[in-house]
Amino acid sequence: MSSAARVLVVEDEPVVAEVVERYLRRDGHQVRRVDRGDDALAQFEEFDPELVVLDLMLPGVDGLEVCRRIRQRSNVPVIMLTARGEEVDKLLGLGIGADDYVTKPFSPRELAARVAAVLRRVANAPASKDGGSSSKDPLRFERLAIDPVERAVLLQGEPVALTAREFDLLQYLAEHPRHVFTREQLLDAVWDREFNGGESTVTVHMRRLRSKVETDPSRPRHLKTVWGVGYKFEP
Repeated sequence: MSSAARVLVVEDEPVVAEVVERYLRRDGHQVRRVDRGDDALAQFEEFDPELVVLDLMLPGVDGLEVCRRIRQRSNVPVIMLTARGEEVDKLLGLGIGADDYVTKPFSPRELAARVAAVLRRVANAPASKDGGSSSKDPLRFERLAIDPVERAVLLQGEPVALTAREFDLLQYLAEHPRHVFTREQLLDAVWDREFNGGESTVTVHMRRLRSKVETDPSRPRHLKTVWGVGYKFEP
């Protein structure tokens, strides 16, 4: 189990919210519950959560907008909940910075496990599975520096704000330079098969990463596509 954390639960269905809170408290987390998007933004500032469980359909400000506003000020992990399971919703949610996505109805145990997994990823850099570097020393490239200990990224000396999952994906690729990974392999390595969003999830995260760490995302220097196969990191 992950260490205890402050978790903000934003859910307007009382029964669902109560069950989620009960399971998270059972795991030792400190939980605060709200049922409106505007209240979520206020509590985000006051409670300073280490993770947010966020429903998509909310009164007031909807979950996607709440996630956008959170991402403007913080990289705290966000797990989105929704009764709408269409792929377009998943891509939209991940495209604005959600770290994971759970479709209703869901098992409270599964959600608690997802929370624990995301918190572990934030606390620890992903382990190398393919013989790549496992050093905690910063990875330095021409214009890019990645610090696994502080989980910080610098582009031309300027800090880059990444979500926990974006950082894990970038670090994993950078630790295996020139190694071509399929999307399925990246799902297995970075998501640990805990996330069921499909291979398109990797595509969305790669597009977000390029927009943040590449000077020209349309002609990436480091994050290369190998057509028909997957992706690689070019040092």
